[in-house]
Amino acid sequence: MSNNEKLAVGIDVGSASVKVALIRDTAQVGETSSSSELLLGRSERIRRRDAEDVVDGLFATVLREAGVEREALDYIATTGEGEIVEYRTGHFYGMTTHARGARFLEPGIDACIDIGALHARAILMDDRAKVLGYRMTSQCASGSGQFLENISRYLGVTMAEIGSLSLEADAPEACSSICAVLAETDVINMVSRGISTANILKGIHLSMAGRYVKLLNAAGAKKKVLVTGGLAADVGLMAAMRESVDKGKAPLQILTHEDSALAGAIGAGIWGAFRARKMEGLGVSLEAGANA
Repeated sequence: MSNNEKLAVGIDVGSASVKVALIRDTAQVGETSSSSELLLGRSERIRRRDAEDVVDGLFATVLREAGVEREALDYIATTGEGEIVEYRTGHFYGMTTHARGARFLEPGIDACIDIGALHARAILMDDRAKVLGYRMTSQCASGSGQFLENISRYLGVTMAEIGSLSLEADAPEACSSICAVLAETDVINMVSRGISTANILKGIHLSMAGRYVKLLNAAGAKKKVLVTGGLAADVGLMAAMRESVDKGKAPLQILTHEDSALAGAIGAGIWGAFRARKMEGLGVSLEAGANA
């Protein structure tokens, strides 16, 4: 690694999964993420394990696969619930890291929507990934990854199957879009009435998509939007979001990226490299456990 490069790891600890991204940055102070490179990124579900154990294991795996020694890192940045990581160099606010990571993945966007296990948040940003505003769903709302996982379990399908099944729907059944409990009751009633799994899932996707588009409109999104979080890989949900945009005639383009799930970790890594370079320029020593 040249003297001009910085190596940083971003660790995004969510309620359902951990994401780790290794970033190489060659930017000078004041430059943006255009000089950053994602060397390696990994995601792993926490399930019923201790979150710290998952973080430690995934962190070690990324370094090993990349052939990087821990001593070579200039910064270990955390986000989300990453304050549990004792060896972090600094911690960054989740919306800041998602904005930076999303803008890195799709430079032309003006907003992203992070769909997590418990809630979704629409984030408006400028061309430097500065957060200009946001809107968030409540934790009890039915527009979340955990809700969709509960429904898939009840229907006897995997999360990986949901998207393709939804695309097969021919008569989607409307579902409650306000309360997760009421929505799950709706699904039980649909099954008892013989509604097909595909039509149930498409109805749920449309319900969720409607909430997300309203969230984006409320946040002030006007152009291109990147969907981040694990549900960005759900092709049925993405199709439903585009349908909702077309139906509401909203001037939005819904985009996804193969690394959408890593956006928070990528953003944390980029900010970590930036902070390392800035502190180096000021002659300040970075110590593990410092908050950024």
